[in-house]
Amino acid sequence: MRKYKRPLWAVVAVAMAFAVAACGSSGSSSTSSSSAGASSSTTSGGSSGGKTGGTASVVEGTFPQSLDPSIDFTTQGGEVHWLTHLGVLSFAHASGNAGTQIIPAIATALPTTSNGGKTYTFTVRSGLKYSDGTPVKASDFKFSVERALKLGWSAASFLTSTVQGAADYAKGKAQTVSGIIADDASGKVTVHLVTPYGAFEDVLACGGCVPFMPASTPMKPEPNNPPVGFGPYVIKNIQPNVGFDLDINPNYASQAIPGIPAGKMNITVKVESNTTTEASDVINNSADVFDWGDTIPPAEIQQVSKLTDRFRAVQSNKTFYWFLNVNEKPFNNTLAREAVATAVDRPALARLGSGALVPGCYLLPPAMVGHPTQTCPYGDPNSPPNVAKAKQLVQQSGMAGQPVTVWAENRQPRLQWAENYAATLNAIGFKATLKTIADAEYFSTIETLKNHPQTGFADWQQDFPNPTDFYQNLVDGNAILPVGNSNYEEANDPHIQSELKALYPVPATQVDSVASRWQALDYYTAQKAYVVPYGYLSSPEFLSSRIDFSKVVFSPLEGNDFSSLQLK
Repeated sequence: MRKYKRPLWAVVAVAMAFAVAACGSSGSSSTSSSSAGASSSTTSGGSSGGKTGGTASVVEGTFPQSLDPSIDFTTQGGEVHWLTHLGVLSFAHASGNAGTQIIPAIATALPTTSNGGKTYTFTVRSGLKYSDGTPVKASDFKFSVERALKLGWSAASFLTSTVQGAADYAKGKAQTVSGIIADDASGKVTVHLVTPYGAFEDVLACGGCVPFMPASTPMKPEPNNPPVGFGPYVIKNIQPNVGFDLDINPNYASQAIPGIPAGKMNITVKVESNTTTEASDVINNSADVFDWGDTIPPAEIQQVSKLTDRFRAVQSNKTFYWFLNVNEKPFNNTLAREAVATAVDRPALARLGSGALVPGCYLLPPAMVGHPTQTCPYGDPNSPPNVAKAKQLVQQSGMAGQPVTVWAENRQPRLQWAENYAATLNAIGFKATLKTIADAEYFSTIETLKNHPQTGFADWQQDFPNPTDFYQNLVDGNAILPVGNSNYEEANDPHIQSELKALYPVPATQVDSVASRWQALDYYTAQKAYVVPYGYLSSPEFLSSRIDFSKVVFSPLEGNDFSSLQLK
């Protein structure tokens, strides 16, 4: 077995004030949005000792994709599920670079590897019980994987591209995932991969990625009555698209996992779709936590930035981009996609993002290994776009006048970004209209393959500090699924697949040795314009004056660690 910390390149711990044009996913991608973060106190856990009791209120702009972890892959869900549904491994509850260290959770230790990195073996801790008292079993791991695949989990390609038999099971061609063998008597679990995958431990540690749940859990979505899990908190009192509670799990303290602390306060989460109101609530101490996946609006940022005793902006690995579906006109045409990449007004989008968005053109964010150092292929992202050139490309493509539906999430500033994007498409010769989808349904809608969205909003926030995380939405046809399809572009580029086949096996501790190859691949992806990134977003760590700001852990992957919240 091996235990390691990510090298320093993985996370840049920089506290920065918002500025209109500086550098740097939050809704889905998880997603999914995950990210690099600055330390809010120390790089230790920060949750041991201190006051206990009371209730902290969190306000967030949108409800999680689902409170059923087998469906969700958003930042709003991840910050919950890493506390309510532990998996094999976890990431340390620490700020800054220390928060990227992988630790055992339900497993007794980090997995051992064999068979040239294609086989992982771990043992489930004995005596653990879920929040309802049901014993935790080794076979629950296999069940949880199969449930996620059956229900159309948004990040299924983490599994279908790597675990033997997962792709066939997800497509209904097999009755079970053949690559997972579990023995309840010994607690031993063996996972066989199709090919070595250097970041597989990261996948096992990713919050909400492979959570344990009892095999008695219904094989159907349970968003309003989530499956029981094992962790410091329990989800209670769900009001869909309105709010929910996270109550301290009284059974966890007696079986707590080292490094994963019990909570100090109960948590109440409330959806406030108006981010101006959301920010005002925290400014006025009528709410305690501004969700890290949201953007403080222009009307409030000047006042908030002065509250240095309870606010900081954290540079994070979040990439925001427009997806272009290569199987739908006009973006099945290379010149049409190049026109979009040339015309996107990144400085204007940055202004709409309150200065928290830093213009950029690459899928891999600046703090991620593999971020290219070359000049962007279609113009300086900090300068006004070459609209005349883009118009010329549209004419050359033969796609002038082609109708385009821009899929937009009804949430600030994402809707404003989409409105600007639609106007840009019209300015260069397309006929664009908006299709606005409610926050809670947006990602599940565009991830339904039969909808075949032409183009629209997407983002990716790191789930773990490895470039393979960002490329799981461009991996081969195994990422293109009927439900939970994260490859909105429906792209299957042979060169990308060839490079990923070579890069995936590289151990996480050695990924910087292939940085130049990742840079070349990311530059190639920018040239092909399957996705058109427009910037990297910093995250707000913003709390009320009731909360002890010095004790709060800001995870580089899950944001404000609710288990570290405590009253002054």
